Amino acid sequence: MKNYFDQPLFILEMANNHMGNLDHAKRMVTEFAKATRQFNYRFAFKFQFRHLDTFIHPGYLERMDLKYIRRFRETELSKADFSALTGAVTGNNFVSMSTPFDEPSVDLIEELGIEIIKIASCSFTDWPLLERIANTDKPIIASTAGAALDEIDKVISFLQHRDKQFAIMHCVGEYPTKPENLHMNQIDLLKRRYPGTPVGFSTHESPDDTDAIKIAVAKGASIYEKHVAVETEEYKKNDYSATPDQVISWLRAADKAIKMCGVTNGRSAASEKELADLKQFKRGVFAKKKIAKGERIDLSNIFFAFPNQDNQILANDMSKYVEYYAEKDIDELAPVKTDDFKTVNVREKIYSIVQQVRHILANANVVVPGKAELEISHHYGIDRFEETGCTIINVVNREYCKKLILVLPGQGHPEQYHKIKEETFVVLYGDVLLTLDGKSKECKKGDIITVDRGVKHIFSSKGGAVIEEISSTHYKDDSHYTDKIILQNKNRKTVLTYWME
Repeated sequence: MKNYFDQPLFILEMANNHMGNLDHAKRMVTEFAKATRQFNYRFAFKFQFRHLDTFIHPGYLERMDLKYIRRFRETELSKADFSALTGAVTGNNFVSMSTPFDEPSVDLIEELGIEIIKIASCSFTDWPLLERIANTDKPIIASTAGAALDEIDKVISFLQHRDKQFAIMHCVGEYPTKPENLHMNQIDLLKRRYPGTPVGFSTHESPDDTDAIKIAVAKGASIYEKHVAVETEEYKKNDYSATPDQVISWLRAADKAIKMCGVTNGRSAASEKELADLKQFKRGVFAKKKIAKGERIDLSNIFFAFPNQDNQILANDMSKYVEYYAEKDIDELAPVKTDDFKTVNVREKIYSIVQQVRHILANANVVVPGKAELEISHHYGIDRFEETGCTIINVVNREYCKKLILVLPGQGHPEQYHKIKEETFVVLYGDVLLTLDGKSKECKKGDIITVDRGVKHIFSSKGGAVIEEISSTHYKDDSHYTDKIILQNKNRKTVLTYWME
């Protein structure tokens, strides 16, 4: 079935404003077709169907002293009239739409090929009528004026269980509706309570009011309905129906609001001017000292300052996931230009490591405290991480310290020792080969090993392991590696805070 609710839809409600005159009804369609032609939106023209011989009680059919019986009888159109009117609607590129107030009127909708069925607020919980409507293959729009939340819940559930394409409308059944009674926040309520269900706004405010439609657009309504009429010497309009000129003003307000609100299903794209205006205030990257060709460009040899220059790398470009290496000598205080360096992007590598860590933790059934910091140690560079390195989850570091050390399958940690820290390893998962001062020991889950101060230690794993480290306070400068090459790598740690989700 065609999706009628995937873009804004404006509904012009004829109601009984055709005055029972087919020519006047056709004139309405023609004039509103002219009024809407300048707007690039979908428009529906809506009728109201009542099978009066059965809709009205037999004892009241001739009671012309009753306002609405007289109104319905005096403005009655025949089936042939509605057939001709439907042709005029579709011929002017309107979507055809009708509100049935009884079951025979649903039959007429199907017979005339009307595209959309509207459920009036007064019929919102008319279950026999809803059952008949649900048996059609038509998309449905239902107005909710006067309905309690539990009633809306039931109707939503009814339509969902029948796999119907439908939308609901915030509506106030007061004609005309005073501004203070529009209750526009109900649109928010309906969108929150029924996610995935299109929500619209059926308006009965003064036709000169263009504020309500702007608010409706801003709140995310996507269907908009207004009663319309054409005034002549013979036929005067009511207080809540809009003339073609008033509809044009209403649509201009809606169009402006839609354009101002912009996209809803993703981040809006920045214009070239916006990007240029923002760029001029961003800090540029400058050499703190002379940077030699081949040297890594990082916080140790650069600073950030305003103003930036053309083709200069910006502070915004400096990411821990991207490594920069000078391709030429860069003088002290000189701007670092985009052709001065080559880059190595390690984001995908880091993501792969995080995924492996999550996998081992899941297999080990080890609980990790929320927001625990993940430290990736790549002693000889990120490219050799699977061979040499480990990942450390820093849980707490006070007078006492707790860490979780994860070793990937086939990975080893290079020899080191601590002068201040004493630590105890508890193997929580997997296999560990631990070497202390040259003596190796195979460790398994549940084993406990204490590493005294000054003891050189190496660990590795064939199948992957999780080690709980419990120690005295950890100090950053208390890890002493016997391979001095490691100490020359000042960027051997990548620390992530948000990695668990």
